[in-house]
Amino acid sequence: MREHLRRGIRQYSLWTAALLVAGASTAAQHPEGPQSDAPPPVAPKPAQAQPRGSNEKVTVPAGTRVAVVLQNGISTRSAKAGDSVYLQTSFPITGNNRIVIPVGSYLRGELLEAKRPGRIKGRGEFRMRLDTLILPNGYTVDLRAAPRSADSGGNETTDSEGKVTGGGNKGKKAGTVVSTTATGAGIGAIASRSAKGAGIGAGIGAAAGLAAVLLTRGPDAELPRGSTMDIVLEHELSLDASQIQFTNLGQFQPVTQPPVRQQP
Repeated sequence: MREHLRRGIRQYSLWTAALLVAGASTAAQHPEGPQSDAPPPVAPKPAQAQPRGSNEKVTVPAGTRVAVVLQNGISTRSAKAGDSVYLQTSFPITGNNRIVIPVGSYLRGELLEAKRPGRIKGRGEFRMRLDTLILPNGYTVDLRAAPRSADSGGNETTDSEGKVTGGGNKGKKAGTVVSTTATGAGIGAIASRSAKGAGIGAGIGAAAGLAAVLLTRGPDAELPRGSTMDIVLEHELSLDASQIQFTNLGQFQPVTQPPVRQQP
């Protein structure tokens, strides 16, 4: 009887010890209350994939021609270096089968130099550079572009550096001298009723015509408001694809009007 009782007590003690060990192990795995030790490291979650197009770039290559309309007139009568130039696009530019520069986008530039024509020779000329593009949604990028051609209703020409040069007037000056010479000869002949008088009158008329030529400047270089131009990108243009998601391209229209040249 005593032996049986000892065995029971021994088994109960072993069972109790086993329960205490298991409880200690569980407490060690899930500590409660403030802890002084750092928690075990947690494996990082895999990064979520960014939406397609968030970092996509659309490149407009150098050499691309952009049709624009001048919004403020320019004339060497009053233009000076530093004056602002404002234009709007009149034809869309596409890339990857979508419009990247819509009609009605804004361009801003400035005059680098402006020179009036001389009184004896020389032509009026000015040079411009375009440096800012603003899309209709307000997205703004830097660019470097210059005009290559212009339709202003006059005889202005452009070169590869963005210089606009006025037309010449050599024929007009020669016509002025001839006209005043003939008029002077006629007046002299009538006044003296002789060939000598006609010669004197012709000399006086020629001198008057030459003086008029020397006092008159050549034609100014002028691009009236509404002039159409082609500009060329001198460097490639990188656009953020997320900024050129246009939904209603039909509402973007440039302000256009026929060029009206100032009367000299």
